[in-house]
This record gives sequence, structure tokens and C-alpha cells, in this order.
Amino acid sequence: MVILVNNNSNSSIKGNSSINNYSNIYNNNNNNNNNNNNNNNNNNNNNFNGFKAINSYKILEIKDIIHETKSIKTFIFDWDMKELPIPKPGQFLMIWNFNGLGDELDEKPMSISKIDAENNLIAITVKLIGPFTKGLHKLFVGDKLGLRGPYGNGFRLKGEKILAIGGGVGMAPISAFVKMALASGKEVNVISASQTKDELLFSKNDDFLYVYDNNFDENELNKSENLNVYTCTDDGSCGFRGFATHRALDVLKYNDYDSAVVCGPEIMMKGIFDILENEAIPAQYSFERYMKCALGICGQCCVDKTGWRICVEGPVFDSSDVNQIIEFGKYHRNSSGAKEHY
Repeated sequence: MVILVNNNSNSSIKGNSSINNYSNIYNNNNNNNNNNNNNNNNNNNNNFNGFKAINSYKILEIKDIIHETKSIKTFIFDWDMKELPIPKPGQFLMIWNFNGLGDELDEKPMSISKIDAENNLIAITVKLIGPFTKGLHKLFVGDKLGLRGPYGNGFRLKGEKILAIGGGVGMAPISAFVKMALASGKEVNVISASQTKDELLFSKNDDFLYVYDNNFDENELNKSENLNVYTCTDDGSCGFRGFATHRALDVLKYNDYDSAVVCGPEIMMKGIFDILENEAIPAQYSFERYMKCALGICGQCCVDKTGWRICVEGPVFDSSDVNQIIEFGKYHRNSSGAKEHY
């Protein structure tokens, strides 16, 4: 889940890399939040998955902007991991652009693509697809945005060998997950899929192993042997020619996996779901739906027939839960609640 609007449990953490700091800070923050809740019955903040839902904005400067492709940019922000809730891969932030005009002036949910606990940095990765994202793409380093969150359920680490599949800008939350998995000593195979090479995102090993300042992190050198990245494009301009489903079938011929994580267009995810179910590989899927409040109040992002709210019970669901979402791969609801079929 990266751009959820107009479209359209705790991890077991091991190892001694930066994810340890991530884990320790998360646990400390979680304990502090629980203590505060016990001591203050008048606290009006909801508590989702151990985090207080932060309903107020943090007004933050854009620290850096990375031009990933012609239409995709990554925006980096300072994020005090001791003072603010620690994001988990798969969670999202609500981004308020108060700099724009007209439809550019709005708030939308965005997945978190980078979580750097050691350097107190986070990032979102945004594809240019409409007025709001056009407004974001006009911004420069030093401009400010309003951020609130993180919200929702994130990915969890399951098993020792993991297949991570991302389609298009769906690679954004996959990127954050892969970094966490590698730091935890897991073996990860990544499938990065796109229509063409010009839109291929996070498709090289270095995309997951470099730290923010582009200097190679020596602690990450031994992680490269645990990472393989497979690419595929619809037109064959880079890597395997075909869809993510075709690439997954090819990779599964030669590999066995304990689990998988998937994010991308829902039609792609439905195809991957059918393949992984046939292979009896448990997986987690990150959903996109029209979203407004991110607090579970408005009901805009509920899915049939469960009534689960993507912003609270999701955006990440286990395959066993996906089986209960009858609209999966068939339709979603637009801003007025009307069904739009794929």
C-alpha cells in the first residue's frame, strides 16, 4: 500500500544490526505508551497495536529528495525514534500538503518505504499519478509537510527464507520490510515488477544495502549473500519478460520458501495469491483502498464481507484473512462508496 486514495503483532527480531535499535526503541515506546494509558483514563487517543494513534500533525521539513525514476520520488524526513512512534514496515502515514492549490492541497495516506532507526530517518516513496502527488513532486528540500501516524498493521517476520514481491510503487513498503528481514538474519528473495525498466523501483541489491548518505554500511556487507533480487517487466526491457505472476512461477521452480509478503496492484496480488495458495506458502498482503480518516471512524475503507477497516485491521492481512475478503481481486469502492470492478 503506497497511495491508497483515488485508486485508485510484533515481529520476532534477532541479530545485532540497526534493527536491534529499532526493536529496543519500539519495545520501550510500547511499554511507555501502555503505562501512560494505565495512568491516564482520560487519554482520548486510541491505541492501535501498541501505538497511540497520533491524531496531531508533526510539521516536518523535507530533508532530502531522491529521484528514483522519471515519475517516482522518495521524500526523506527526520523522525525522532525516541520521541515519536516507531513505524513498522507495512504501516502508513497520513501526509498533509498545505503548500499546494486546489486539489494539490489535501491529505492522503502513504506507505513508509524507509525506516532508519540509527539515523532517525523515515521516507515515503511517491509516484506521480494525480493532482495530489503532482503537488508533492513540486516540492523541494526544506519545504514542509504535515505528517501523522504511523497507522495500521505492518508486516511480520515469519520463517527463515522469505519471498518478497512488489509491483510498481508497491515496492515501497517491500523495501522497508526487506531491510528489516535482512537485519534479522533472514534470507530474502525479491521480485521487483514493473511495466517497463524506466519505472522499475528498488530492483538492485544496493537499493536495500546502502544507508542514507550513500556510503556503504560495512555491517551490511555480509547481508548481500542473503539477498537475491529478480526483476521482470511487461515489455521485457529489463530482466524477465512477463508479469510478476510469471516471474513468481519461474522462481518457485528452483526455491522453497517459508513465507511471502506481497504489495502491488490488486489484480497482480490476486494472481500471486492463487499461486502461493497452490504452493501452500503462507503470505501477507498489503491492501489499497480509498481512505479518509485513518482512525477507523469514517468506515470508508471497509471491505466486504468482513467489515474490516484497511486503516486499522489492515493494511496488511495474512492469507487466511484474505480468503474472507470477498471483494479481493474483484472490485473496490470509490470515494462515494460505489463499487468499481477491476
